[in-house]
Amino acid sequence: MSATNRYLISFDTQTTFHRFTDILVVGAGIAGLRAALEVPTDLGVLVVTKDRITESNSSYAQGGIAGVMSPEDTFEYHVEDTLVAGDGLCDRGVVELVIREGPAQIEQLVRWGTKFDQENGALALTREGGHSHRRIVHALGDATGFEVMRAIIATVRTAPNITLWDDTFTVDLLTHEGACVGAVVWHPGVGKLLIWAKQVILASGGCGMVYRETTNPPVATGDGMAAAYRAGADLRDMEFMQFHPTVLYVAGSARYLITEAVRGEGAYLRDVTGERFMPAEDPRAELAPRDVVARAIFRTMERTQHPNVYLDLSHLDPVMIRTRFPGMNRVCRRFSLDITKDRIPVRPGAHYMIGGVTVDTTGRTTLPGLWAAGEVTSSGLHGANRLASNSLIEGLVYGTLCGRGAAEAVKASPRDLTAPRLRHDIPADESGDRLDVADLTNSLRALMVRNMGIVRKRSRLLEAQQDVGFWCRYALGREFPGKPGWELQNMLTVSQLMIDAAVRRDESRGTHFRSDFPARDDAHWGLRHMTSLPPVLTG
Repeated sequence: MSATNRYLISFDTQTTFHRFTDILVVGAGIAGLRAALEVPTDLGVLVVTKDRITESNSSYAQGGIAGVMSPEDTFEYHVEDTLVAGDGLCDRGVVELVIREGPAQIEQLVRWGTKFDQENGALALTREGGHSHRRIVHALGDATGFEVMRAIIATVRTAPNITLWDDTFTVDLLTHEGACVGAVVWHPGVGKLLIWAKQVILASGGCGMVYRETTNPPVATGDGMAAAYRAGADLRDMEFMQFHPTVLYVAGSARYLITEAVRGEGAYLRDVTGERFMPAEDPRAELAPRDVVARAIFRTMERTQHPNVYLDLSHLDPVMIRTRFPGMNRVCRRFSLDITKDRIPVRPGAHYMIGGVTVDTTGRTTLPGLWAAGEVTSSGLHGANRLASNSLIEGLVYGTLCGRGAAEAVKASPRDLTAPRLRHDIPADESGDRLDVADLTNSLRALMVRNMGIVRKRSRLLEAQQDVGFWCRYALGREFPGKPGWELQNMLTVSQLMIDAAVRRDESRGTHFRSDFPARDDAHWGLRHMTSLPPVLTG
């Protein structure tokens, strides 16, 4: 028996409420809203997001947006830095496309009212790990995502053709005759609702919540990836989860991201004894790419048997530090930490999903009618490891491409929307067993940290594959009444795909490090990795 149903909930088009739109956008982060803004005003756009419109990974981005904005920098330098960080798996054509479009996207954000930090009348630029030049534009010191999303949301609210629905959970993508035709959503006040669209743009973000230690907000449960998988779209590169090296670690508290730009401005990483360990790990020291720094921190924690390492900014100008990093300063003060004097306890946390729904250079997925942009995708930009601050620019560029392409597709084949006769029934669970959703969710997130973390090996991966496969068999065939259950099913689906891909990749590359296969193997693994086979979730 299959461990999963095609849809997570039962529905019948004859008895369920309907909504029709030209273009449906799932997700209201930077990619989704940029896509909506690219659609001409003579086409209707409905944007749905599972929480408030301000809740997305985009809003929490601290460091900034990478773009060639100074005469000392060139597109070629930025391309090369991206390729080096991607460890041999980047699609060079995609890299050049995104990077060359970057400056124009940043200028558009300024026109929409984004107030980037300035220095001497020009955009202030900083440097982060893996970058050879200062090319990161930022806002409010270390709250770039918040400011960018404020400006974009304000612009979207003035668009006459865009409707925003928050608190609307996209349960599944609707398919009919081999194409994506809309989505099954749960809307407050209505309940189950079928949205029919001529084209659908998926921009639902990442899946960091499959890990117990993550920088992501609670909404990042991989819903779009799982829904696309159930709908038949190809996914790839699912073994590549990027761990941010520096997450504030205070026992019992929430985890807070400490931006890469702190090291870009000169902060040191020290172990519990006070030794600065990065120079011995890599000639780039603290400015090495994230995968290198995260593994170095992991090894240092194992060597010292200490739960974290420390960021040290005490040698830097205190006025500059407080001015440049007001958000970090504010958070650390809650724990009586003075960032200009005290060592800041940090450890790695799951940060950015590099794999996802396969898209081409226009944002098309392998499922007709479905486009995708942002962290939910695998575009080929990041390869095996994302270069710092390349995520927001990818969301902007691919959001633009998706909005433009979806609009052209609607106009090229004008048709009236009709709701075909569809019915999906999930058999009632007659076992009488009540599933503790919270307990299983916590167990999954803990297992992913233990077995699918920064350093992996086959025996632990097979153990995880067996455990998650068992959980899938008794959790994915049920029909849950609300968001916690649907999120659990999506996290189980995505986790199983990630583990399966990690088991198969018998090498180390970028964010995927196998202690039993520690070397990079271009002869066997120099191509990006499709993980779209239905048997992955079969019992």
